[in-house]
Amino acid sequence: MALRRAAERLLRAGLHALPAEPAHDLALRLLPFVPPRASTADPRLRTTLCGLDLPHPIGLAAGFDKDAVAVDGLLRCGFAFVETGTVTRHAQPGNPRPRLFRLEEDRAIVNRMGFNNAGLDACLRRMARRRTTGTVGANIGLNKDAAAPLDDYAFCLGRVLEVADYVTVNVSSPNTPGLRALQQAQSLRPLLERLVRTRDAAEERKPLLLKAAPDLADDELDALTDLSIEHGLDALILTNTTTTRPAHLRSAARHETGGLSGAPLAPLALRTLRRVAARAAGRIELVGVGGIMNAADAYARIRAGAAALQIYTSFVYGGPAQIDAMLEGLGRALERDGFARLADAVGADLH
Repeated sequence: MALRRAAERLLRAGLHALPAEPAHDLALRLLPFVPPRASTADPRLRTTLCGLDLPHPIGLAAGFDKDAVAVDGLLRCGFAFVETGTVTRHAQPGNPRPRLFRLEEDRAIVNRMGFNNAGLDACLRRMARRRTTGTVGANIGLNKDAAAPLDDYAFCLGRVLEVADYVTVNVSSPNTPGLRALQQAQSLRPLLERLVRTRDAAEERKPLLLKAAPDLADDELDALTDLSIEHGLDALILTNTTTTRPAHLRSAARHETGGLSGAPLAPLALRTLRRVAARAAGRIELVGVGGIMNAADAYARIRAGAAALQIYTSFVYGGPAQIDAMLEGLGRALERDGFARLADAVGADLH
């Protein structure tokens, strides 16, 4: 174990010596060769998300493996579930480079990738070929030039349902013009109506999730929560990246446009989760994401109402060992607070 962690630290140092996007591309090419890790998950951490059994609550957020090229390797890293995408109906190159920036001093990342991906067909072929046991979801979005958003979302959903264990609808990326407007009630209602019909017409009913931005006003967030419950969505993912920039950022790339993730996002993402959890009152499951950098952050999201978690930036900075550390810390937190299992801690701060 010690030798493996030393090798992972050396590899991570090498990757971080490269610019952010070339390093990311290289990591994706290397991940299929990752050997399985011994599970360190405490049995008390077993949980469920929308009826899906998970060995522990920590999954990988969308955006890391957009085209499902490294799903097997990522599952072997120790994730309980992996979310591919965001994938769009047609392939598109995304925004011009450079478009991915590490904010090392702030333990953060800024991206303005713009849904760069090889398209729906390529992603589905790879997902269908995965061999490693584990839960794999797909995150769907819109092409930059999409003329009929409802049609494109419904088309993507219908196809993805054939191979994914669950599907997340992304209406909250800041890097596709006009996309976040779909979170407004007048646009969201017809979109959810269409998507729920598509889901319910599928041969097998699979969970349908919605990912929200952390930058919504309280009334907008309340409306999104209410509509998601009204239309029978299975879960909300809270949150995507933020376009805001806290005044305390120190890194040279802090002024780059795009979505900010990592440690500076944590307070905003946690606040959003708490508001939605209070509003939903247990009527819809919640997934916490955004600035979860350590076990304390993870446990705070659990106590705030998240049944499962996703990480991205902390994986970039900490590698697979980050998953192990979080799981060990979560186990200690449950023991300290007298919870027999993770489910007992979900929403503990809401009571």
